[in-house]
Amino acid sequence: MFGKDMMAKLQKMQEQAQLSKEKLDTIIVHGEAGGNLIEVEMNGNRKLTKLSINSDLNQMEKEDLEDLLSVALNRAIQAADAANEKEMANSAKGLIPGM
Repeated sequence: MFGKDMMAKLQKMQEQAQLSKEKLDTIIVHGEAGGNLIEVEMNGNRKLTKLSINSDLNQMEKEDLEDLLSVALNRAIQAADAANEKEMANSAKGLIPGM
């Protein structure tokens, strides 16, 4: 069903995907909210690596903190998604015609 050429291409794609995953572990993206009251850092594989709350928690309402955390996390996830998509597209070049 698959020729040797197709199997070699599939193996090369697997290897490239693993290399991309390893590279994405080293890419750090940021998200913030509330003028940097909340800062989030994650890698290109969408793993949270740092969370900073740069305010006295006694001065914040619970709902405000939850909203700021949501905004900062969503911004970091969007940045990680963009880094992930870019890396996957770069790794697919040359392996998939038309990419």
